[in-house]
Amino acid sequence: MIEVNHLTKYFGENVAVDDISFAVDRGEVLGFLGPNAAGKSTTMRMITGFLSPTSGTAVIGGSDIIKDSIGARRKIGYLPENAPAYPDMTVTGFLGFIAGIRGFSGHARRECIEETLERCYLSEVRFQTINTLSKGFKQRVCFAQSILHDPEYLIMDEPTDGLDPNQKHEVRAMIREMARDKTILLSTHILDEVDEVCTRAIIIAQGRIVADDTPERLKAMSAFHGSICFTIKKADGKDIIQHMKDIPEIHRSEIVSETESDITVRLFPRGTSASPANLIIRHLFEKGFSVERFFMEKGRLDEVFRMVTRPDSVEREI
Repeated sequence: MIEVNHLTKYFGENVAVDDISFAVDRGEVLGFLGPNAAGKSTTMRMITGFLSPTSGTAVIGGSDIIKDSIGARRKIGYLPENAPAYPDMTVTGFLGFIAGIRGFSGHARRECIEETLERCYLSEVRFQTINTLSKGFKQRVCFAQSILHDPEYLIMDEPTDGLDPNQKHEVRAMIREMARDKTILLSTHILDEVDEVCTRAIIIAQGRIVADDTPERLKAMSAFHGSICFTIKKADGKDIIQHMKDIPEIHRSEIVSETESDITVRLFPRGTSASPANLIIRHLFEKGFSVERFFMEKGRLDEVFRMVTRPDSVEREI
């Protein structure tokens, strides 16, 4: 596993990372979230040995990043922020250079380069110099170097940054596939990505961990969790809010949006009630409303993110 033990980093008198600890097990995909300047990239740079911590350490598969830095780094595949690479090298030349650093030679070196080019959909640009590639292809080249040696531990800073929707889909599918036998830590600002690929998420703010749970449990912290939304024809929607007051299980109702033809309403059940979805549907049909759409909210990560990273929330946590 990856173990992070009391990592702290000061830049002068400013604390960037403030005594954080967590662990990531094999088979987990841990999403590392936070506002800009929260300490995400600094934490990842310390875990990979790129930056020395002011105090604390990280242990990668039993190798301490301070006491056995080379041993720890051998086990890591690292995709840094902004996908750095040598711009005057070709894609194949760069991957060959990385393969050599990783100890590959001869047939094994050629084989791992070919497999990585194919796996990362880079075969069509293999002979282009990196400075001629689009931002999306540059990101894929740097992603390719991080997985070329089939590492046990994969640490990625914004792995889908700059990719188009199709490329994002491909990279996320690869991450899910690799998660079966690897330990993966990735930072992202794309909350949909957390939902799609992460089994767990940590939210960091002002250098401190303010939330750590599965995406589903984090969404359950949302004020919208368990609320019920439905859309009805506007012609049927006279006094819809008043009609909802006739249902004792409903605590509050509000109109979310209106178009020329439809009205969308959100209902908040009372905290002590089980979801009264069937009761609401029956009530709507009995009153003659034409229901176009009906669903229950699972909660919203973006709302939870804003809630736990507000300065007043972080101060209370500290």
